[in-house]
Amino acid sequence: MFTKLRQIISPYKLLLPLCFGVFIAADDQTVVVTLLPDMLADLRVGVSELDRASWSITGYLIGYTAAMPLMGRISDRTGYRRAFLLAMAVFTLGSALVAVSPDIPRWLYGGPPEYNWLIGTRVFQAIGGGAVIPISIAAAGELVDGKHRAIAYGLIGASAEAGGVFGPLWGGGITTWMSWEWAFWLNIPFTVIAAIWILRNPPGKRNAVKIDLPSATVFAALLSLLTIGLVRVGEPDALMAISLGASVVLFILLAVLNNRSQDPLFPKRLFQLPSFNYSNLTHFLVGAVLIIGMVTVPLMAASVFGKSPLEGGLQLLRMTIAIGIGAVAGGYVTQRYGARIPSIVGLLITTAGFLLLASWTIDIAEPALTIHLAITGLGLGLLVSPIAETALWGVQTDQRGAASSLLSVSRMVGMTAGLAVMTALGTVQFQDLVADVPAFSLDPDVQKQILDSATHAGVTVFTRFFLYGAIISAAALIPAWLMTRSRPTE
Repeated sequence: MFTKLRQIISPYKLLLPLCFGVFIAADDQTVVVTLLPDMLADLRVGVSELDRASWSITGYLIGYTAAMPLMGRISDRTGYRRAFLLAMAVFTLGSALVAVSPDIPRWLYGGPPEYNWLIGTRVFQAIGGGAVIPISIAAAGELVDGKHRAIAYGLIGASAEAGGVFGPLWGGGITTWMSWEWAFWLNIPFTVIAAIWILRNPPGKRNAVKIDLPSATVFAALLSLLTIGLVRVGEPDALMAISLGASVVLFILLAVLNNRSQDPLFPKRLFQLPSFNYSNLTHFLVGAVLIIGMVTVPLMAASVFGKSPLEGGLQLLRMTIAIGIGAVAGGYVTQRYGARIPSIVGLLITTAGFLLLASWTIDIAEPALTIHLAITGLGLGLLVSPIAETALWGVQTDQRGAASSLLSVSRMVGMTAGLAVMTALGTVQFQDLVADVPAFSLDPDVQKQILDSATHAGVTVFTRFFLYGAIISAAALIPAWLMTRSRPTE
């Protein structure tokens, strides 16, 4: 029995330190969800500044995404092991800086705690965290042979989802027994373990490619301005117009720089592969769908169902555990039957799951709640491996890091855009729904009316979000079908 188990595990054992690093980085994407109330209190950010508060999450997503293409090319140049160690070093330093961010103003100029220092250090931390996933996907293509590669991608995807699952629970536990800073201090021993562990792996192939820093800088600025513009979609103003206009200019500049570079940040040959282009479009749409579920479920738990942050994290757990299970299952199905079946079936299940979530009312109860979330998560999980498999089909060895980073960027840009638009539209829709409700009253009957109206508005807005998720998921069926017309064969 143990001999057979070792034979099953053997092709993937070199992935273990990479999966551990992915888990740590993904954990920090979501840990802040349950840390945020304590962080805002310590940094003197009021409830009325929740739009500003969201930048502790949005800033991490921007840094996380902006680092991916650059670190993907560094991985191609130096080998995955060196790139992984660099990413862990940046992430470790960033974690320490986030932990001490309330004290930085006092150390530098004797000032009080400032929220902007937290945002800045979170962006720096995210540069290391964002590098880990594309490095690991590229390494899987190098370390694992073709017939086992689909499951390898599924394992990396499952590690990322497991980290996302653990984050809110970890944050809730930390704030129960310790201060929020410990969530970041405790990253350090784990990153040291990951760094020591990866040293047992071969160093990886080194390729003679140059690093296109100008394009990387323009890409980071483009992503930041695009996010600022999208956040203001609900209430258009001059800042939105300037940000989106500048984004268009930077996109054109990025295309020119990329076209002129001998070793472009985004290799031109990749965009000549139809399966790569359709995989990225599918991943972009899946990213938007994923963030709708990841954000709306705990928000609805807290504001409509009256749950604590930890309870909201446990509710989200029903979906994210299913994502991890679906990721491994999707890898197996892709290995046996190709990418088309898990891609199409996964999107159909995801669409059905979001339609079920859109039917929720204030009276939703078990077991329906768990079943609906599990169905949604299973569908999302099934998509991880086939998208990675088709995206990397036909990609040259010296461009695997760039290809995997672009694939990760597509999902993260989808998540960032989805979060920005959802926040903007949700705020406007909620305000419209409660516009005729009194802001305050001492009359018990009016107080009940205010509470009932706010609850009804919350249910309406959140179920609309779920409906948007179903529509986007259904739309993703088109590029997913085109993505799998030429099934990868090894």
